[in-house]
Amino acid sequence: MTNTAAMTDTGTLTGTVSGAKKRVKLVLNGTLGDKSFFDSAQRGLDMMKKELGYDIKTIELGYDRNKWEPGLEDAAATDDYDILIAGTFDMQGYVGTVAPKYPNKSFWMFDAGPDFTGKDGCSNKCTNVYSVLFKQNEGSYLLGVAIGNLMKAGTLPGTSGKTKVGIVGGADFPVINDFVVGFKQGWTEAGQKADDVLVQYVGGDTPFSNPAKGKEIAKAMYDQGAAIVWGVAGSSGNGVFEAAVEAKLYSLGVDSDQYQTIADPAQKATIITSMMKNVDAGLFRAAQLDAQGKLGYGASESVGAAADAVRIADNENYQKFVSKDIQDKVKAAFDKVKSGATKVDTAFK
Repeated sequence: MTNTAAMTDTGTLTGTVSGAKKRVKLVLNGTLGDKSFFDSAQRGLDMMKKELGYDIKTIELGYDRNKWEPGLEDAAATDDYDILIAGTFDMQGYVGTVAPKYPNKSFWMFDAGPDFTGKDGCSNKCTNVYSVLFKQNEGSYLLGVAIGNLMKAGTLPGTSGKTKVGIVGGADFPVINDFVVGFKQGWTEAGQKADDVLVQYVGGDTPFSNPAKGKEIAKAMYDQGAAIVWGVAGSSGNGVFEAAVEAKLYSLGVDSDQYQTIADPAQKATIITSMMKNVDAGLFRAAQLDAQGKLGYGASESVGAAADAVRIADNENYQKFVSKDIQDKVKAAFDKVKSGATKVDTAFK
C-alpha cells in the first residue's frame, strides 16, 4: 500500500508512504455528535480509513468520569488494535498509567500528553506514546484580531451600543485559558479593551456536555452588553448558539467550522466564523509519519499556524460579515504568526 506523505514547510505531507494496514482505536471520554472537538478527531480516523486503508474503531465512554479509566483499561487490554488514540487533559494520567503495560502497542494523545519524564506514573517514560498539541492560542489570536477589528468597524447589524464579547469556557484550566489569552491579545492589538472580554466557565461535573448551562451563561453575557459570545466548551458551547438566536445576536464556533457542522439554520446564521483546531488533520498527519517510521514517540509535538494546524474558518458568513479590509488584516496577522514575527501569549508557563 502506498500513499503520499513527506513534510513541506506548511505542514502538508508529500512523498510516498508504504507499510502494512494498521488497526486504529479511538477512545473518547465523551461522545460523538458534539459538532466540534470529538467529531474532528473522528474525521481524522475516517481519513485514515479512506486514504490509508486502516481499520478503525471508536469507543464512546460517555461523560461519567468514573467510567473513563476502566473504559480505557478495557480498550487497551484487547488485542484488536495497533494504535490506541485518546485525547484531552482529563485522559493524560490514565494514558500514562496504561501505556507502559502494553509496550508493543502504540498510543497517541491529542490536545494533551502524559508525563514523559516518568515522574508521574509513566514507568517507561511513555516511550510508546506520541502526543500532538495544538497551539490554540495562535488560532485564538487570529480570531481576536478579526473580531476586534469587526467590532471597531461597527458594521454588525443590531449591535449598536454593544462593545463586549463573551467567552464561555468549559473549565478553568490551561488548555481552555490558552484560547482566552490568545484571543485577548488579538482583541487588544485591534484597539479594544481587555475588560470588554467577559469570561465565565461552565464548570461542574460535566463542563463539556452541559449545553443548558452554556446557554444560561451566554444569555447573561448578552444581557451585559456582549454582541458576540464564543463557546469554548465542547457540546456545552451548543447552548451558546441557542442563546444567540434568542438574543438576535452573534456567536463564534470552535475546533471545527461550526457554520458547516451545525444543522439548525437559525443557529448557523449567528456564527460569524470559527477558530479551527484541526485535530483531524493532526491525527492523519501522525498516521502518515508513523507509516514512514518518522513519528516521534516518547514526546509531545506542538503544531500551530506554521503547520496550518490552527486557523479561522473562511465561509459564506465570514465573507458576509467581515470586510475585505479586515480579512486582509487577519491574513497579515496569520503570516506574522507563521513566520515567528508575532509571538502569541500562552496560558502554559
